[in-house]
Amino acid sequence: MSAMALSSIVFACVCASALLGMGLRRVLPEHHLSDDSKETVKLGVGLVSTMAALVLGLLVASAKSSFDTRSTELTQIAANIVLLDRVLAHYGPETSEIRIILRRSVALMINRIWPQGSTEATNLDPLTVSGETLYDKIQALSPRNDLQRSLKAKALSLGVNVAETRWLLFAQSGSAIPTPFLIVLAFWLCVIFVSIGLFAPQNSTVAVTLFLSALSVSTAIFLILELDRSFQGILQVSSAPLTNALARLGQ
Repeated sequence: MSAMALSSIVFACVCASALLGMGLRRVLPEHHLSDDSKETVKLGVGLVSTMAALVLGLLVASAKSSFDTRSTELTQIAANIVLLDRVLAHYGPETSEIRIILRRSVALMINRIWPQGSTEATNLDPLTVSGETLYDKIQALSPRNDLQRSLKAKALSLGVNVAETRWLLFAQSGSAIPTPFLIVLAFWLCVIFVSIGLFAPQNSTVAVTLFLSALSVSTAIFLILELDRSFQGILQVSSAPLTNALARLGQ
């Protein structure tokens, strides 16, 4: 389910909770709405609000950390790819075929991670890119002097580094946000809005305030889910590092 759909469900539940609280106010006996009852409810809601704020902050930090990690890994891949191409260029003209394979592999990688068609899904599987063929081609090189031996060793090391980072990116492609966290957070938000609606006066100012509050918390959850799904939706990891690297390959 998309981040927009999940955040919309949370928004609907929170708004319904506020309406439920307003409805309960009409049917509860008067002594349930006394000042003492109101103070007790405020204490309980204050505790729940604090817990919800802590969990919300934790989820935002976790999602942002996951997003930044994936962005850093892609930048590292791009840097190693450009460096690998330069090493192969300095090795000699016999690496021209390898550099062509490298360029094709990077172009394929970009198309797999950021597909042009809206119906195509992101594919982070490293096995879809001809990395092993590239490594085998480098391994098959026959150095004629110490310089070429050194460049071959460096090229193999860079190739391994790119592969390791790609597999790490693939292994981290799952969600970093535990589903129970989101469920519990949504439940706490509903409890908070039921309590607010229970004692809130029924006028347009209160209605607008509750609407905007519900929209704000659901938007926060939308941002969390968008950051967590780094290669889908609106907030995606930028393809600029790999695109820029592709433009420099073969020069």
